[in-house]
Amino acid sequence: MEEPEGAAEPAAGPADQAAAAPRPRRRGRTTLLIAAAAVLGVVAGTCTGYLVQADREPTKLPPLSQPVLAQAKAPGPEPLSAAQDRRLRTDGDLRKLLLKKPKGAKDAEWLEGRDGWLDMAGYAGLYKEPGEVFPDLVGDEFRRTAVTGWSEGKAYTVEIRLVQFRQEERLAAADYSDNNQHWADEEAATDSWDLPGTGDGMVYVHRKPETEPGYLPLYTAEAHAWRGDVTVEVWVSGTKAIPEKKIMDLARRQMEQL
Repeated sequence: MEEPEGAAEPAAGPADQAAAAPRPRRRGRTTLLIAAAAVLGVVAGTCTGYLVQADREPTKLPPLSQPVLAQAKAPGPEPLSAAQDRRLRTDGDLRKLLLKKPKGAKDAEWLEGRDGWLDMAGYAGLYKEPGEVFPDLVGDEFRRTAVTGWSEGKAYTVEIRLVQFRQEERLAAADYSDNNQHWADEEAATDSWDLPGTGDGMVYVHRKPETEPGYLPLYTAEAHAWRGDVTVEVWVSGTKAIPEKKIMDLARRQMEQL
């Protein structure tokens, strides 16, 4: 009996599929021999290179050409005097660089500090927010402050501060002078002038007095500059308007002391 047309061929069984699937080719001995020969070739080439280099004469390096420098026979320069070496002056007793009290003036009993010195806490206390200023002084390597002051009759009071920094990490003296100048500029009705011989020192006269009930009007003037590791602050206050000449003369003479 014939098989009907269109009848499907029987599906291949698992055994047939296994027989029909291509089988992976096994790695023959020839491939292993070639790989081993390549490795041996590299090793042999390296050894041969070392042997060739060992038999060669060492290559001489070019001579180091250095001109012969004639040594000076004269004695070296003399060390700077205290008048010429600013660091030598400021490393000593900083109080000696403060302006002297003029004749007829009275010592300022209201000065902060002790024996002409003002420590870090005392200096921070001069600001409106001492709690914020104190850690800044620590970070800015505050060293010490020398202070002096006097009263000239009932007209004026004067206070001068020399604030010194260690300046091992940054130039703090210039920064503090610049900060003081910034706040002085913020005051209303203020006139300002350059302080000659300082580069960026400034003098300020505040025309508008400070007023409080029960007290006379208080006029103020100030000067700020720096030299080396020292910031210079000069403050003048009084019941009368302060002439530019007065604060300018004080600031100029104090800078000359440094």
